[in-house]
Amino acid sequence: MLLLLIMMACLGCEWKLQSSDSQANDQLMVIDRYDQLELRYLTTGDFAALQEMNIEYPIETRMLIENLLQLGPANDPELKTKLLVFFQDSTLQTIIHDVQHDYADMTDIEEQLSESFHRLKQMLPSLMIPRVYTQISSLDQSIVAGEGFLGISLDKYLGKDYPLYVKYGYSEWQRSMMTRSFIVPDCLAFYLLTLYPETDTTLTVRDNHRGRIQYVVNKALDERFFDNEQVRKVEQYMSDNQKLTVQQLLESPF
Repeated sequence: MLLLLIMMACLGCEWKLQSSDSQANDQLMVIDRYDQLELRYLTTGDFAALQEMNIEYPIETRMLIENLLQLGPANDPELKTKLLVFFQDSTLQTIIHDVQHDYADMTDIEEQLSESFHRLKQMLPSLMIPRVYTQISSLDQSIVAGEGFLGISLDKYLGKDYPLYVKYGYSEWQRSMMTRSFIVPDCLAFYLLTLYPETDTTLTVRDNHRGRIQYVVNKALDERFFDNEQVRKVEQYMSDNQKLTVQQLLESPF
């Protein structure tokens, strides 16, 4: 009896350890807070922060400087001055502080990303889980996506009623998508578009491809986030072709 109790206790310990390990493995996504390094440099002029941006995040910094802000080459010796001057604009300073206030905690986004990419990888087993980071990009592109990475511009997700969006002429329709709830769906959609791009410029073909992407995003989110004619068309098609895999759907237009 004593031996049996010991064995049961050991099994109980092993089960707890396995459960803990399993939960850890489920947490696929951890967001790199590159925006906080930006904040440090842009509000204090701390040169060590700029050095860390260049050394620890060379790709992110180059994309921000050269592609989004278009301030010239990232190795420009005058970069530290150009970047500081660019962000001294009062509007951008307001955005920087509002981002830090609204996104001090991103645990909910990390959890939703983890769950969604877990489901997406089940549908697309060869999928590479991207590294995700946040940035402030002066109201430029909301998501920067490439092979193995996703950059979230938090300044594009400050809420549909954010005064500066209204001031700078964003339409009500545009502002409805500039909310926290759109971050994870946008990440999934933009990342899938980098893996399964649509090269045909025909409007109908592009719309159909967007419907396929949004259908898969809905499946990854486990909710009907996108609901439009194109998505409903894909739902009907998948219902009629139940043996079709998600990968086949994305690779073979219908």
